[in-house]
Amino acid sequence: MQQFARAGSGDTFCFVGEGGEERPVVYVSLDGQAGPLALGLPELLRLCLVAPWWRDAPGRTAEELRTVADQYRDDLPDLDRRRDLAAWALGFDPADLPSETTALARFLELSRGPVAEAWLVVGLEGDPLDPLFNAADL
Repeated sequence: MQQFARAGSGDTFCFVGEGGEERPVVYVSLDGQAGPLALGLPELLRLCLVAPWWRDAPGRTAEELRTVADQYRDDLPDLDRRRDLAAWALGFDPADLPSETTALARFLELSRGPVAEAWLVVGLEGDPLDPLFNAADL
């Protein structure tokens, strides 16, 4: 694993495997949760532009994520405009960004699919860390 970014909370974003920015991205929280978020940095950026609130929901069930998304939009009524400006600045066409539903489905797919199995994050005691998303609820 190669850490390439750190959240303000101290959680980390890491590349796994061989290669460059196309490698899977794993998120490791200080709360004992970890898992893949995207296959490559470009996908991570697109998903986070669409669902910047994803890590703010404890347990990250579908209901909690929707509640956090609604609160995020209440706090930032111009979220779509900001997202579009950020997308253009990063070289993405906002029209090509996934929908929130698609982004959440992608997070779920990666959290319980072969990528999650291949890049399982193990804690100091040898046990796997808890998954980022409650796959049964998404």
